[in-house]
Amino acid sequence: MAIVAIIDTGYRSYEYEKELFAGMGCELQIFQGERVDIPAKKELAMKAEGILVRDTPIGEEVFAGAPELKYIVRYGTGYDNIDVEAATERGIKVANVQGYGNHSVSDHALALMFACIRGLPTGEKNVLTSFGKPPFPEVFELHDKTLGIIGLGRIGGTLCEKARHLFSRVLASDPYITDEKFREHGAEKSSLENLLEKSHVISLHCNLTDETRHLLNWEAFSKMGQQPVVVNTSRGPVIDAKALLEAAEGNRIHSAGIDVYENEPADQRQEGLVSHPRIITTGHYAWYSDRSIRIMQKRAADNLASMLKGEMIEDLLNP
Repeated sequence: MAIVAIIDTGYRSYEYEKELFAGMGCELQIFQGERVDIPAKKELAMKAEGILVRDTPIGEEVFAGAPELKYIVRYGTGYDNIDVEAATERGIKVANVQGYGNHSVSDHALALMFACIRGLPTGEKNVLTSFGKPPFPEVFELHDKTLGIIGLGRIGGTLCEKARHLFSRVLASDPYITDEKFREHGAEKSSLENLLEKSHVISLHCNLTDETRHLLNWEAFSKMGQQPVVVNTSRGPVIDAKALLEAAEGNRIHSAGIDVYENEPADQRQEGLVSHPRIITTGHYAWYSDRSIRIMQKRAADNLASMLKGEMIEDLLNP
């Protein structure tokens, strides 16, 4: 009997997974320990043929002690916690869940944009002391401004189709997207440097790779020509947090909306970002909606079930 292990928990229910894998004749084991108990999670994975994972680092240390492991599926889109290259070398197939949060993440990005531009948190705090006064002079309108989208995949493309009617122009930078997709989404293809120079609002929607880690560093912030709003709902390390804070303190940017962080979960290391009056922070829940969580959890389980059956899936990362 094949063993399937869920080594990261936290969702409200796992009834779908229980029913699905029981119907396949698999034994489902669900981790019951503390989130930080990585050794116990690795031990659970040792006899499993397939695992479902969220944030636990999965690499050579796990693979070496899990001879039966053949399939890994991450609950969610990002997969930087999984060493896909090492998995491939061992013949282990890895998948994620793509497309489930297109609307929830793009909605959250829009919400952060508006909150930053209109100074909503500061405005709320000042209702009793500064009624009738804007939170700061730099409250601007969108209709004559340029939006820059870094990463025009599923989420970035969805954002573009929503936001292009709000802005006068949308620039997008993504070397892996076809010209046809740029036209389909209504975005102008741009170099990253041109986007940084021309955009009044910049929204990040790229995966975390060696290429994109600290994509927005001090050099990138110094190239921003419009004192833009910067929004990140992708992966935390895409932005150099120290450079972001320096840019905010030096008025290189108008403000920032941040849902993801270099070190998660957020703690005292993010105090500078969380307490800055021009930086709005949320706790890595842009992916969530009542609809998206159902789709994501079900699709992750379905992906693993299909892999166990030897079927090809769309979300496979190392075909």
